[in-house]
Amino acid sequence: MIATREILQQASERLLKAQIESPRLEARLLLAHALGTSSVLDSRQRISESERARFQILLERRLAREPLAYITGIKEFWSLEFEVGPGVLVPRPETELMLEEVERRYPDRDAPLAALDLGTGSGAILISFLKSYPRALGLGVDISVTALNWARRNAAKHGVAARSRFNTGDWAQGVQETFDLVFANPPYVDDGDMAVLAPEVGRHEPHVALKGGRDGLDAYQALGPQIARCLKAGGQALIELGQGQAKAVQAILEAAKLRVDKVLPDLAGIPRCLVAALDA
Repeated sequence: MIATREILQQASERLLKAQIESPRLEARLLLAHALGTSSVLDSRQRISESERARFQILLERRLAREPLAYITGIKEFWSLEFEVGPGVLVPRPETELMLEEVERRYPDRDAPLAALDLGTGSGAILISFLKSYPRALGLGVDISVTALNWARRNAAKHGVAARSRFNTGDWAQGVQETFDLVFANPPYVDDGDMAVLAPEVGRHEPHVALKGGRDGLDAYQALGPQIARCLKAGGQALIELGQGQAKAVQAILEAAKLRVDKVLPDLAGIPRCLVAALDA
């Protein structure tokens, strides 16, 4: 038997040497997952050799820079827990800007809105939206069958499966309906920058959800006219941006006859979410 305090100290030191941010916190989360308990651990607790062995397996995966969310199988987004794993992008906190803006623009939570989520991935955006708007309906589209499997699992987990559909597709090609809202979080990493991404991202997360072409704008070029076609008159689109892309994406959307209404910065001050509208 070994004390929790001791095993956490050893693991934290190894994570620090591997240049993992927040090594102490991650050690606690990994140990809690190994023990099947909450992250609130008693430092005096003693764990068995079998429990320590389970923890060591998880620790080695993290030291190899596998994303923590893939190891635990869970990522929090919009105060909800989403199941994630290999083959799906891990939801990022900056993406919550879209939902914050929707709640400002649509204060009536009983509004019967229809939403389209392009590149839905784990379904985090669409499912979070449907949880906030209990009379809303949604369609999520992704080119990855693996990602859609995660999205369907999350929709069932959060009780919105009856109000959501998830289809395989290349953005909105083949989508015939129109929507009050369109969400899009496309791949926007310049191909030349892929090699310098953090190992957790570049080695493990799906490149199809990351690579945006030579200038990072390939997906936006495809999305502009498709979003305009899928919006109802008066509808609004919320689109995530890569750093330094706001002006270029705005020009693409305006060429598709959309009016850019607002660009929202993330907590670091980087323009991260663009809001566009199709005028009535």
